[in-house]
Amino acid sequence: MRHPLIRIGSACLALALLSAVPQAGAMEAATLPASSANAMAQAASPQAIAEYRRKLAEYQEVRGAFDQQAGAYWDAISDKRRGRNAKRRDHQPIDADDYVLTQPPVYTGPKRPINPEPEPGHPPREHKAIPVVADLLQAAAQQFQFKPQLPASEMEFKRAYARVAAAAGLTREQAVRVYAFETGGTGNYDVQSGIEHGGTRAISTAIGYNQLLTTNSVELVAEQGTELVRALTAKAEQLSGAPRKAMDYKLSVLKRMVAMARSVPDEWSAHGKIADTQAGWAIHAMVLDIDVGPLLQTHKLLTSVIFARTKGYNRPLTAAELEMMNLTGDGTGLDMVTMPQALREQVPTSNFFQRNGYERNPVAIRHNTVAKLLAVTDSRMDSNSNLPGARDLAAAF
Repeated sequence: MRHPLIRIGSACLALALLSAVPQAGAMEAATLPASSANAMAQAASPQAIAEYRRKLAEYQEVRGAFDQQAGAYWDAISDKRRGRNAKRRDHQPIDADDYVLTQPPVYTGPKRPINPEPEPGHPPREHKAIPVVADLLQAAAQQFQFKPQLPASEMEFKRAYARVAAAAGLTREQAVRVYAFETGGTGNYDVQSGIEHGGTRAISTAIGYNQLLTTNSVELVAEQGTELVRALTAKAEQLSGAPRKAMDYKLSVLKRMVAMARSVPDEWSAHGKIADTQAGWAIHAMVLDIDVGPLLQTHKLLTSVIFARTKGYNRPLTAAELEMMNLTGDGTGLDMVTMPQALREQVPTSNFFQRNGYERNPVAIRHNTVAKLLAVTDSRMDSNSNLPGARDLAAAF
């Protein structure tokens, strides 16, 4: 079951789309050293405390009024979304009245003041560790006694991906332009969000040409497991000797992974729970495998194409349209894709977000209609498609 909300962690514009920007006050409070907090507490005079309380009251009044206005707006967004879903179930046409056509309110009031006194019950926030490639490989070895077969070169993986994608019906333009958008046009098969273009710290588990998250990998193995096993079985039948033995073992591991992924309901949240375990990390390591990785990358896009067809949308998806489905989930993405151009010019991007996701999303705010969001996606694809990695992938088709 594809997640209906925008995912976190793609590398390029997707990174900007999904970057979480905590409120300044909250960040300062969370990261303030204990010694500084104590010093502040010692230095806090009655006048400073009184001034803080005055500013806090002013902030709460202004912010409360804004939250009431914003709450009504986002309630309307939710109501319109439910209405569109109901119309689609009844095969009724969707028009402009089924969207909120005004932009969301923007808070312009004072910031929350910093309390000069220590606040009990607010320990520093702990950040969950994000596994990197080395962690995934270690998990595969520990959980399944398996090491993914890494490619001998980047071009070997690109050629394998191109063969699988083309055989599945994806076009070169779709595959290359999505790759260009997701990786910046230069990413390798093991590129991870945050660890590219000079970055040194992973910001999510998104890996590979289409930036699959751990939950994506678990979900794909659960839902496409039969096809994955069939593809590897066909390969095994063409081998003999040591290569056949290695492929048979890989198949046995894959079958165990499929069983693991299918041990929970076919729901994003359930798959996410597995994804946060060592077993989930091991499944995610299959994105790196020369045989399984291209299949997972292809199915990530192919499921969106198939979803669109099952909903009666038979026109070929542009790469930007496919990327919208890839980023936002099939249902939400198709909502944008099926929209006529005139409506795309009118409908704010806020119609496709939850409030928290939208307010942390500078690109959706800046490019605040469907037409503008698709245009900036196309523009980034245009520029990145001329970079070496994208050109190599195009040549592999």
